[in-house]
Amino acid sequence: MRVTWTGGELGFRLDPEDEITGRAADGYPVKLAINSCALSGVPDDAHPDLFAVAAWTVVAPWTRRKITFDRAVSAEVAAALHDGWGIEAGPVGAEPRRAGRTLAISYSGGADSVAAAAVYPDAPFVHFRRVSHPRVPNRWPHYRSDVLAKLAERTGRDLTVVGSDLEFTLAEPRPGYPEHHAVAAGALLLADRLGLGGLGFGYELGSRWLGGDRYVLRYTPDNVLWAPHGAWGRLFAAVGVHIVLPVGGVSEAVTMRLAVNSDLKDQVRWCLRGTDGPCRTCGKCLYKELILAAVERRPLDTPITADRPVARKWRLPPPYGGQEMIEYGLARVPGIEHTLFAKALDHLRPTEESTSWLDHCYPPSIEEIPAPWRERAAAFMAEHVGFMTDDEIRRVETWGS
Repeated sequence: MRVTWTGGELGFRLDPEDEITGRAADGYPVKLAINSCALSGVPDDAHPDLFAVAAWTVVAPWTRRKITFDRAVSAEVAAALHDGWGIEAGPVGAEPRRAGRTLAISYSGGADSVAAAAVYPDAPFVHFRRVSHPRVPNRWPHYRSDVLAKLAERTGRDLTVVGSDLEFTLAEPRPGYPEHHAVAAGALLLADRLGLGGLGFGYELGSRWLGGDRYVLRYTPDNVLWAPHGAWGRLFAAVGVHIVLPVGGVSEAVTMRLAVNSDLKDQVRWCLRGTDGPCRTCGKCLYKELILAAVERRPLDTPITADRPVARKWRLPPPYGGQEMIEYGLARVPGIEHTLFAKALDHLRPTEESTSWLDHCYPPSIEEIPAPWRERAAAFMAEHVGFMTDDEIRRVETWGS
């Protein structure tokens, strides 16, 4: 892979051994559509390591043996790429970047992101906004990135918005991040300007420890995606922008509760389609409505019926992506047996007791937060959430077994 940056424009050319259809770090197949993308509002003079890691978040799925940058990178970044992916990187010759002292939040506006922001109320936001690519048709016009950006502006936080068409580098399955960490490409290039030493993400217990949607039902203490000691964590640390997961030890029930009770409750928006509010007809809206109804102890409120395609998977046997939250919702929503989740309820039969561990914080998640920001997160969780007992910790660590 050969990479060039011209300002905020990334161009790349595949080597003979690279692949048009590659796999992201989670094993998901992604097909390349085009070999360029751009980021707006980023500086021309960022540290070369920052350009290198920002590029890697885009091109990693299709790179097989080596990557050649258009400027020298530090030995530390080259070593992180080699140790994490077996990739030979060069040229090498830059001095490593010194870490800043600021923690920013990679802010999407969803409940998990808002909950992360609640832990650090003084942290600035960096918001990634999808924009159209000049050479790739938009096959997902219902994605309302303009609405999400306006909501971010209304938070009153110190906000930087980075527009990018990098999601259009994918031809299949649809526009999206080549790697999950590509959402941070803009923040990486702004790290010198913002003095960043850490970047906080809203990834929660399910994503960090239980495997997330793609890894259905698997406890993953060394998750390569979000473990701060994993490949991506080591690479970010090599450029002095440490991955911070403020809510990495709590469930989506907790992040939902924190979000809807926070100062930013009016800006929370997990739906990518709605304009004046959530669309209420997509699969994500249905999933989040189940969680919100459980948190608020009220009946399910959705126009989606069991015969809709979006509800089909709830008529099938488990496992389900995000199953821990399905069980949590089924155990708490009044009248759930009369809804489209009735068959899932028959299969799972959860109780409040069997899902109570999801109301507390998994202690190892605090231990992996970098030292400058650990004490604040620990105090917040102790005050607002509470920590798991030994029995509840075992529930996490035997999940999926």
